[in-house]
Amino acid sequence: MRAAVYRGPNQLRAETVPVPRIGRNELLVRVAACGVCPTDIKKIQYGTLPPPRVFGHETAGTIVKIGAGPLTNPFKVGDRVALHHHVPCMDCHFCRHHAFAQCEQYKRTGITAGFEPAGGGFAEYVRVMSFVLPGVVKIPAKNSFEEGAMLEPVNTVLKAVKRLAVLPGDNVLVAGQGPIGLMFTSLLQLRGMNVLATDLLDSRLRLAKKFGAKWTLNAGQASSPSPGKVLPASCRQNRLTSIDAAILAVPSDAALRHAFQNVRGAGQILLFAHTKRGAMTEVDLASVCVDEKDLLGSYSADFTLQKEVARLVFLRQLDVRSLITHRFPLEKTADAIALASHPTPESLKILVSH
Repeated sequence: MRAAVYRGPNQLRAETVPVPRIGRNELLVRVAACGVCPTDIKKIQYGTLPPPRVFGHETAGTIVKIGAGPLTNPFKVGDRVALHHHVPCMDCHFCRHHAFAQCEQYKRTGITAGFEPAGGGFAEYVRVMSFVLPGVVKIPAKNSFEEGAMLEPVNTVLKAVKRLAVLPGDNVLVAGQGPIGLMFTSLLQLRGMNVLATDLLDSRLRLAKKFGAKWTLNAGQASSPSPGKVLPASCRQNRLTSIDAAILAVPSDAALRHAFQNVRGAGQILLFAHTKRGAMTEVDLASVCVDEKDLLGSYSADFTLQKEVARLVFLRQLDVRSLITHRFPLEKTADAIALASHPTPESLKILVSH
């Protein structure tokens, strides 16, 4: 089969490799679509993991072979499925505290196209191991493989939204209106919050309006520490006098400062994109202690949200189809990574399609 094999920092090569062999209680899935995720981009560009590997974890495809065993009984050859490469044990200290991303089993990758398991979606076939079978979701006939591939990123966003103590009618700032930021904007609006969407690109702000933002602001204009001066007149005229929470969908220190300056006392600031180890910034600790502003993080998905996410996507309450702007064939995976790492005003979600 063909696969985009990671051979070192910024080295992604289309190669012929063996089709993965499956064992008892395992599935072989022919990949139809795989999303390009910033997590994979960082691993490929910075060489954070030793090669060789096949990345890609936002995967959907068709079951073509089933290993014998009771765990595979719910599946049959021909099922169209979305895959999750991480599934928690549901029993350890972290799982009992609902901190699934810290679970040791969750940190294991249960899907591979060969080599050390790394997701494998940038290949023609993947092996789905037994411990991640609970994460396999069947795709309804009316929905596309592309919608199935979007379940994992939507899950990560919904998990983050649920970490916030916001109520319907509250005002939430979402910094960054790329595909993840637009998902935040849409999900918050669906849950009854008023969204102030910020970005450096006016084209993204126009999209944010279509995804449910009540107000928009070009972040290049948001330099003053005074909320009354930072927020545009159109916001103030619509009674946006305070921000209850802020979500940073971009790893921007300037956005973090802006959030701390503008979130009201006892509000929350949630980091979603600050994933680079060793990155430092300054925080006024009195904002956390005296003003009681909470600084939170959210990483990866929440296994218990699978059914809710499937309803949102497959019923198109959150219509992810409009987020997908570019599709690349498997042989051009390196080009897909390049575009996703240097997005244009026209590019949003990038997929590798087979």
